[in-house]
Amino acid sequence: MNNSRDYIAVIGGGPAGLAAALSAVNAGCNRILLIERDRELGGILNQCVHDGFGTLGLGRSLTGPEYAAHYIDEVIKKPEIEIVSNTAVLSLKKNRRIIAVNQSGLLDIKPSAVILAMGCRERSRFQTVIPGFRPAGIFTAGTVQRLINIEGMLPGEKVVVLGSGDIGMIMARRLTLEGAEVRGVFEIAPRPGGLTRNIVQCLYDYNIPLHLSHTVTFIHGKKRIEGVTIAPVDQNLNPLSDKEFDVECDTLVLSVGLIPENELSREAGVELDPLTGGPFVDQHMATSVPGIYAGGNVVHVYDLVDYVTGSADKAGLGAADYIKKKLKKGSARLLPGFNVAHVIPQYLSLPLEQTLEIFLRVKEPAENVKIRLSCREQFIFEKKERIVRPSEMIKVKIPLDFINSIQRNDQITVSVE
Repeated sequence: MNNSRDYIAVIGGGPAGLAAALSAVNAGCNRILLIERDRELGGILNQCVHDGFGTLGLGRSLTGPEYAAHYIDEVIKKPEIEIVSNTAVLSLKKNRRIIAVNQSGLLDIKPSAVILAMGCRERSRFQTVIPGFRPAGIFTAGTVQRLINIEGMLPGEKVVVLGSGDIGMIMARRLTLEGAEVRGVFEIAPRPGGLTRNIVQCLYDYNIPLHLSHTVTFIHGKKRIEGVTIAPVDQNLNPLSDKEFDVECDTLVLSVGLIPENELSREAGVELDPLTGGPFVDQHMATSVPGIYAGGNVVHVYDLVDYVTGSADKAGLGAADYIKKKLKKGSARLLPGFNVAHVIPQYLSLPLEQTLEIFLRVKEPAENVKIRLSCREQFIFEKKERIVRPSEMIKVKIPLDFINSIQRNDQITVSVE
């Protein structure tokens, strides 16, 4: 690869990277370099054998590999996209210089635009600070998923799951189907962390107990985990030590949250939102660094893969427009208001030219609410919503007529009341 201009480098060959590369080509970019650290494209989808992928974007319920194949088949048909797999990106600078390495040696390039599509990773035991010994038998839910679905290995027979994220609940069901005894899913929060459909289909349908407001306070066992101590927590999430009890197990599965992977973003000087862990972006998924775009779970952790590829579509289109010098001028700020944990995008590049799509999560569940956008102390948009939950992302489309009065430096507050 030479250092010629007018091409886009996409870092990550999962669903976001695949969608971003296709979108950029369809927008007129004639050269894409798709860099993937694994041997195969598809990312985490390759180990997700359950269905439910693509129901919104493709109108079909596919397994993870089927959903990935849909995009991979399209990518390999595009001569404009050069795939560089088994390649790890070591460095990304603010001027978009990329240093990567593979078996052929170092790759030193400077594309005219970069799309960040590195996805996210799981929180580990040590990030959740669980006291106890360090025996074998403690896995993240994603590792268990890979062991069973890719490697054909059952990690244990008596299992405790900590955290009620979607992957954890899906793996609780998978472990049960493979003959393991899942002794319970324990969630420190007073409400489940995953989608309602997974609570019903993965736990209730298989009689797997869900214990809210409980956490693991100690791990027992020297060579192999022998059990855990569980305690209920108070409203401040402090364990109630006088109510602790022990649960025998040989496996502890952690499903305690996901973190957007942004080490490269930080090195490049991309400004990160402390509320999401991902870059600040505008409606085109442009980051704070000119020419660097971001899409998918690297921005914030979406609950549906269709939203991941949807955001990456925007990043691909935005990067292609950047190359064509179709730059926007001026920006306004979107801010989380009452009962809103965070909102994406955080910035609006002006002038607005089409329907605006925003994503948000609420802090607390509520019923019969109104999602409101206010600017200069006036409501500019309002939408009713019957039920909102922190575990489920809310997508709102705002017609241009409601927002075309937004001006440079305006602050628009998004609230759920």
